[in-house]
Amino acid sequence: MSISALLSMGRCCCRCCCPRGLWMLSAPCCDDRRMCVCPGPRRIGIPVRSSSLPLFSDAMPAPTQLFFPLIRNCELSRIYGTACYCHHKHLCCSSSYIPQSRLRYTPHPAYATFCRPKENWWQYTQGRRYASTPQKFYLTPPQVNSILKANEYSFKVPEFDGKNVSSILGFDSNQLPANAPIEDRRSAATCLQTRGMLLGVFDGHAGCACSQAVSERLFYYIAVSLLPHETLLEIENAVESGRALLPILQWHKHPNDYFSKEASKLYFNSLRTYWQELIDLNTGESTDIDVKEALINAFKRLDNDISLEAQVGDPNSFLNYLVLRVAFSGATACVAHVDGVDLHVANTGDSRAMLGVQEEDGSWSAVTLSNDHNAQNERELERLKLEHPKSEAKSVVKQDRLLGLLMPFRAFGDVKFKWSIDLQKRVIESGPDQLNDNEYTKFIPPNYHTPPYLTAEPEVTYHRLRPQDKFLVLATDGLWETMHRQDVVRIVGEYLTGMHHQQPIAVGGYKVTLGQMHGLLTERRTKMSSVFEDQNAATHLIRHAVGNNEFGTVDHERLSKMLSLPEELARMYRDDITIIVVQFNSHVVGAYQNQE
Repeated sequence: MSISALLSMGRCCCRCCCPRGLWMLSAPCCDDRRMCVCPGPRRIGIPVRSSSLPLFSDAMPAPTQLFFPLIRNCELSRIYGTACYCHHKHLCCSSSYIPQSRLRYTPHPAYATFCRPKENWWQYTQGRRYASTPQKFYLTPPQVNSILKANEYSFKVPEFDGKNVSSILGFDSNQLPANAPIEDRRSAATCLQTRGMLLGVFDGHAGCACSQAVSERLFYYIAVSLLPHETLLEIENAVESGRALLPILQWHKHPNDYFSKEASKLYFNSLRTYWQELIDLNTGESTDIDVKEALINAFKRLDNDISLEAQVGDPNSFLNYLVLRVAFSGATACVAHVDGVDLHVANTGDSRAMLGVQEEDGSWSAVTLSNDHNAQNERELERLKLEHPKSEAKSVVKQDRLLGLLMPFRAFGDVKFKWSIDLQKRVIESGPDQLNDNEYTKFIPPNYHTPPYLTAEPEVTYHRLRPQDKFLVLATDGLWETMHRQDVVRIVGEYLTGMHHQQPIAVGGYKVTLGQMHGLLTERRTKMSSVFEDQNAATHLIRHAVGNNEFGTVDHERLSKMLSLPEELARMYRDDITIIVVQFNSHVVGAYQNQE
């Protein structure tokens, strides 16, 4: 398929930017995680009146700049057909190609009057002709690798860390943005005062503020929840006397995984209040820590603190604005705690945890360790209906969305689905002008009668590791929307065991000519060179998720096209993808099993 044909299937490329503030909350309609109600002027990603190149080039990432030859060479008119001309007023751009099931937020019909193309829009498609000869445009393999590997991170765990033998060999992680800025986050840390490792992926919506805050804070809440009473007392006494604190976590971060320095004091004070309450509640008589209970309490307490901080506000205008952005945006979370052979997965939302199991015959099978909290989960639907009056049975979930708007049924933040109407109005009216002027924050969901409708309480799954359990994949829904779980496990398993170059090529029932088979074999031989060999399992998985063809192999032409799309168009074809692949030490796991 040519790039022009690929683009002609897309949705509107109009991008929203709000000069009045809350840019995290005023989002483009073509971004399926957000609902755009911003009254400010618009910036068009691909201009329809002018061919002036500087309009494109401001702070564009490499894929966008590499896409310019396509724009200059006779492809622009193809894009016009799916673009709305936005003229200093709000336009939520709609297209018949946008499946509603792909949108995280669905605009309410009250905003339908905004969603119309400018009159005589076709005139703008005739504004300028480009007569140069169409040219195929592909990224080179080094350019593709540069994009795919920009956010990859690997960590190898020492077999003995001074306290116990680790059941984790190491982990690989990576991210591929589709939103700008990316709304996904990831975290990994070793628990220093207890045992085990924490790893998690966080999928933001309505902006990245909430996912950023949760990725920074949640592991501290979990670590504190796991600490014994004596350690909590020691930490509190150190704070009181001004002594240095015991380190709780050792973080394993990519340079792009930043922490908010401005909010660190606010976050610390909230965390300290939490451990003070744990000290008061625990007399020290019981020494056993229930990991499942600790995970649930940590999730719920952090969400409660996010809500409380937004209600109380802060004298510092920047922090006051930050806590409100965090509270009004949202994030799902999928976190794994690995301690020896004990694996706990706490999930809130629709990210997933998948265990890769190698059978005796060498084949791979997938074991799901989390459940999606959305309309496809019958138990979630039943839970929601039981928590609200029977009169709301038909309105609490409409079109497979919470109140017809939100796809995940559990999430951090999203106070628009948790606070009462009076509380929302009071906070907005007393908040900064950027918040009060933003139409999204003032919008009340339809049939909003008995809040809260949303919870951050996780569903915790326990699994005792076995020698055949080789790895764990944590990933946001951007991966699972493009790949089946069995394919994910097979690709990672074959990559880790080095068998992916020795398996017979499967054509899946397609009629393949001798020439096509020769091409597939040639491609496999090429991939065996060090230029194409990924050193990171998450990168390898992303390469397949974006570039796989109908034969299950990576098509460089397809991969190049997808990575060449500028930020205004990328979100039309896929979501942010964040992956962590955790590899287990089968020998250590087997030793644990033999001891018992």
